[in-house]
Amino acid sequence: MKRVKDMVAAANEVVDHAPAAEMLDLHGDEAVTFVDLRDPRELEREGMIPGAFHCPRGMLEFWIDPESPYAKPQFQSGNRFVFYCASGWRSALSAQVAQEMGLTVSHITDGFSGWKQAGGPVGEKPQKPAR
Repeated sequence: MKRVKDMVAAANEVVDHAPAAEMLDLHGDEAVTFVDLRDPRELEREGMIPGAFHCPRGMLEFWIDPESPYAKPQFQSGNRFVFYCASGWRSALSAQVAQEMGLTVSHITDGFSGWKQAGGPVGEKPQKPAR
């Protein structure tokens, strides 16, 4: 059986990555989009990086592919993307997939928990507009 930790290690061999403390300077750069891959319940409970785009992990490939009926314009921007999750495992695997799909991507190896420990800003999950 292939283990998740081995898959994460393999992804980290081919994808740009750094701890949150080294990614803080990218926050606020208009050419960089932070992407939160966590479950919506995690965002509601813990907040998220202000200005980050939330993409549920299960929709990533569909939202990236411009030919998909689910494609999101955020992924067509030409920006550099910084992916994060809670601890850096989902973001490593996701960054590898996104890179294979043609995006310029990095990921935060110590995740949102590392972001908070490094003193990065944290905001509430944006509310969806009422229908």
